[in-house]
Amino acid sequence: MFERELGEATRMARAAGDILLDIYKGDFGVSYKGNSDPVTEADRRANEYLVAELRRLFPSDGVVAEESADRSDALKSGRCWYVDPLDGTKEFIAKNGEFSVMLGLAVEGASILGVVYKPDGDKLYRGIVGSGATLEHNGTTKPLRVRDLPAAGMRLVVSRSHRSDVMDDFVNRTGIEDETKSGSVGLKVGLIAEEIADVYVHFSDKSCSWDACGPDAIIRAAGGRFTDLAGDPFVYGGTNLHNSRGILACSDSVFSRVLPAARELGQQVGLLG
Repeated sequence: MFERELGEATRMARAAGDILLDIYKGDFGVSYKGNSDPVTEADRRANEYLVAELRRLFPSDGVVAEESADRSDALKSGRCWYVDPLDGTKEFIAKNGEFSVMLGLAVEGASILGVVYKPDGDKLYRGIVGSGATLEHNGTTKPLRVRDLPAAGMRLVVSRSHRSDVMDDFVNRTGIEDETKSGSVGLKVGLIAEEIADVYVHFSDKSCSWDACGPDAIIRAAGGRFTDLAGDPFVYGGTNLHNSRGILACSDSVFSRVLPAARELGQQVGLLG
């Protein structure tokens, strides 16, 4: 099931990546949707392409995209695509390569399929929950599976462009010994699926459903977990598209080890009641 959707989402992500790279290689302007929330021509052009293709190929599905003003499809039941045409706009502007195209398909509120494509370096993560996840890179495809619980040296992947004060407390409480920096939620989750990292945690309510749906499916397809800071799975749809209870993504084997700290610190910063 969902093989056609996965194939089309893969093709679309690559095509959108070409749009991004074409702009990335030249000079481009930057505007702001709000404080510290930049947007570029690349965001808008990739968004237009992806939304048009999804509506053409899957006319009965809902489509909710970051750069589209109409997000009413999130209120529909059934199938809905969540699209981030350029996750990591700050990294795109900095030209460090750590940005991605992300598509996720939710069915009755649960993420079931995800594609995350890193155009700079041509890395594509994709997965269907229950059917496995793969990485396509340099012309080869390999299966993805999260790491088993390490005896020592649990690895955290953190944002390159920002770090919350509470993160140091989380590191101390969980005994994490190593950190890797990366832009884009999807690329962080990809590093966990590749066994390069074990944990990603986001102590903020600033991310949205389009930041989560694709990565959610990929890491779960690779045997991992993707929950809010209370350990509850994400439910997609409704009027609130913000991930108001933060994000915890990790390998299944470390979930019970890091969840208590994530939950307690989530309460301390006001994300959990």
